[in-house]
Amino acid sequence: MDADSAVEIQEQNNTMPEKEKLRIDKYLWAIRLFKTRTLASDACKAGRVKLDTKNIKASHEVKIGETYQVSKGPDRRVIRVTGLLENRVDAKKAIDFYLDVTPVEQTPAFKSMFHAPILKRDRGTGRPTKLDRREIDDLKDNFFETKNEEED
Repeated sequence: MDADSAVEIQEQNNTMPEKEKLRIDKYLWAIRLFKTRTLASDACKAGRVKLDTKNIKASHEVKIGETYQVSKGPDRRVIRVTGLLENRVDAKKAIDFYLDVTPVEQTPAFKSMFHAPILKRDRGTGRPTKLDRREIDDLKDNFFETKNEEED
C-alpha cells in the first residue's frame, strides 16, 4: 500500500494522520459532545474540560490515549481518546473515536435510581382527603423500604 492510498483511506474514514494537530474544542465538537464548536471552546474557557484534573485551553492538542473530564450542566463524563476525528460525523461513527470511562456512580441513570417517585393527582380533584393522604404516605414508605431491602 502506497502513501496515496493510505491518505485516501483516511479521507474516507474522516480520520486524520496522527502527525497533524487537532484542537480539543474541535475534537469535542467532532465526537458530538457539544453541539457547536463555540460551545466546546466556551466550556474549555470556563474550566469544564480537564486533563488530569487540570484545566486546559481550547487550543490544547489532543493525543490518543489521553483521558479528559468533561462537565456539561449536571452531566459529567470521562472520555479516553481512541482516535482523532477532524470532521463531524454521525453519532454511530463518532463513538468509535472515544471510549466513555465515566464511573457508574456519575451516570444520570444511576443517579435517577435514588429519586423518589413523583406522584401527581388529576387536575381538578382538589385536596387529598385524610384517607388519600395516608395511602400516599404508605406508598412512599413502601417504595423506600423495598429500595433498602434490595441494597442489603
